[in-house]
Amino acid sequence: MAEERVYKVRVGDKEIIIDEEVLEILQKYVKTEMSLEQLAAELGLESWEEAYEFIKKIPAWILWIQPSLWRTMKEMRTAREELRGK
Repeated sequence: MAEERVYKVRVGDKEIIIDEEVLEILQKYVKTEMSLEQLAAELGLESWEEAYEFIKKIPAWILWIQPSLWRTMKEMRTAREELRGK
């Protein structure tokens, strides 16, 4: 079975794995008036400074990708790797 690739962002001593749940939080952040303090609370970060650091490290395309598209891309990558025999 293929090893799952995971996109991670390190913030301080924490490592945030980008998954559908985190993408939903990011969608709410970019599309509403969510503050960095609120974002930090949603992601389980210590402060708005960590939330700011997290946002700076995220590629822009990830901020705008729909969680359902992320899931589809993940499934397609897994299927492609299985077909290749990895």
